[in-house]
Amino acid sequence: MGRRRRSGGPNGFAIIDKPQGWTSHDVVAKARGVFGTGKVGHSGTLDPDATGVLILGIGKGTRLLRFLDGAVKRYTGEIVFGVETDSLDSTGVETVSHDMAAIDVDAARAAVASSLLGEIDQVPPMVSAKKVDGRRLHELAREGIEIERQPARVRIDEFDLETTDDPLRLRAAVACSAGTYIRVLAADLGRLLGGGAHLHGLRRTAIGSFTDDAAASLEEATIRPIADLLRDLDPVTVDESTAIDVSFGKVLEREALGAAGAGPYPVLDGSGELLAVYETHRGDTVKPAVVVTEPIRPSEALP
Repeated sequence: MGRRRRSGGPNGFAIIDKPQGWTSHDVVAKARGVFGTGKVGHSGTLDPDATGVLILGIGKGTRLLRFLDGAVKRYTGEIVFGVETDSLDSTGVETVSHDMAAIDVDAARAAVASSLLGEIDQVPPMVSAKKVDGRRLHELAREGIEIERQPARVRIDEFDLETTDDPLRLRAAVACSAGTYIRVLAADLGRLLGGGAHLHGLRRTAIGSFTDDAAASLEEATIRPIADLLRDLDPVTVDESTAIDVSFGKVLEREALGAAGAGPYPVLDGSGELLAVYETHRGDTVKPAVVVTEPIRPSEALP
């Protein structure tokens, strides 16, 4: 393989178990000190009260986080029936109470099956980090301002319910697309059952194949190889000549890259090192979405 320049600083990612009470930005800020670099970002904001999987991109890994946007997210939590809050979760102020009998789990499952599975429209809650006209909704909510929000299309793949010792609580496990608000699902289910509800104890258990079994605190987390961040995508391995072209970001014929399917395609060299991520282009060509390697110079061209 030819020679390539190496850039300083760590590159890769870490799987963090976000603690309760921390914002996702808090985790990123502390991670910059832990990992010794200012180049840290995260995939998928978690509410401060939520815990669980938060993936941090480090160095060049920050440029790859967007390829996790399509990954299925998994959550667990409890839905508390009979009480609505202004935030739709247990951190908010009670706004309405309902005299609801013990929840029939079969009726709840039927309501989910009829209205809360597949592609649905969700209106984001006012107490959320979503931006509208440059302002985060939770900032407006703190000022006592409520604005009209446009619904967003999300996808609910699984929404499983189990009973608990409390007749007005059900344990929920949800698999969904990015951008889904689990507390909105809880509130919607409460209304479907003739009352109201809010969410308690939200935990994200997985982003794609990255589960909370592999997550660690910031102090115990390790930086993982950058190529493994894209393990849920189908990679292609290229020869030395093609690796050189890839390192310079050339548009290539799909056949030359060896790519199949819709992409995107992580491109690896013979040693398994990530060079770039390519995506479909015009006709039968593919182009780089991100190039993470430095330009590779043929060995014979170097002294």
